[in-house]
Amino acid sequence: MADSGNEITLDLVRQSLERQEDTIVFCLIERSRFLTNSPLYNQSLNLVPGFSGSLVSFIVKETEAIHSKARRYENPEENPFFPENLPHSVVPPHDYPKFLHHPGASININKQIWDMYFNQLLPLFVDKGDDGNYALTASNDLTCLQALSRRIHYGKFVAEVKFREAPHEYEPAIRAKDKDALMNMLTFKSVEETVKKRVEKKAMVFGQDVTLGNNTIAEKYKVDPSVLSHLYDQWVMPLTKLVQVEYLLRRLDPEDARS
Repeated sequence: MADSGNEITLDLVRQSLERQEDTIVFCLIERSRFLTNSPLYNQSLNLVPGFSGSLVSFIVKETEAIHSKARRYENPEENPFFPENLPHSVVPPHDYPKFLHHPGASININKQIWDMYFNQLLPLFVDKGDDGNYALTASNDLTCLQALSRRIHYGKFVAEVKFREAPHEYEPAIRAKDKDALMNMLTFKSVEETVKKRVEKKAMVFGQDVTLGNNTIAEKYKVDPSVLSHLYDQWVMPLTKLVQVEYLLRRLDPEDARS
C-alpha cells in the first residue's frame, strides 16, 4: 500500500482490493496455459536429490529464501508459505509504515490457502495432462499463491481500518472472544455479491481472445468466469473474514504481545 500508516482509509483499502482482483484473474489465466502436470506435486517422486517433498514445494521454498534475503517478508503485506528457517536479509532495511497492531500482524493462514489452491481450485480451471513444463508451471503456481495470499491476508488491513473507525462497536465482542458476533459484523452480503459479479466480469473481459475483423464467434474464455465467482464466494472472501476475525481477537492485546 503506497500511503503511509495513519493515512490508510477504508476507501484506499477497497481500491487496493479491487486492483488485486485484476492480478488474481491474470494469474489464473496464465496458469491455465499449462496442464495439471501432476508429477510436480507428487511427494514421493524425489525429483530433487536431498530434498524431501514435492518439486513445487522445493521451488517455492527456494524462491522464498531468495526473496527473504531481499527483505520481502518484512513488508506487512507479504506472508511466506514456508516461514520456518527463512535466511536473514542481505540488503539494508526499509522502514515500512507501522499501521497494523503488532499482536495480529503476523497472522498467517497460508497452509489453508496452499491446500485450497492445489486440492480444490486447480482442478476447476486447469486441463488434465502432463506437458513437462514443470518449472514454468511451478512459477505460475507461486504467482497465483502469492496473489491469493496477499488478497486474503489484506483482511488484517481491513480489520484495522474498521476498528479504528468504530472501536466501540467491536470492543465488546473482542473482549467476549465472540467469533460469531465479529463474523456477523464483518459480513455484508450485498457487497460480497457485487465483488463476485465484478470478478466474473473481469474474467470475461481479460480472458477473451482478441480478433480483428467483424466475424462473430461464440464466446470462449481462457478461464471460465464462473470459476472466479466461485473462488471468491467459497474461499477468498470467507478466508479474508477469517483473517479479520483472528486479527480483531488480538486487537486489544498489548503491543508487545506475540502471536
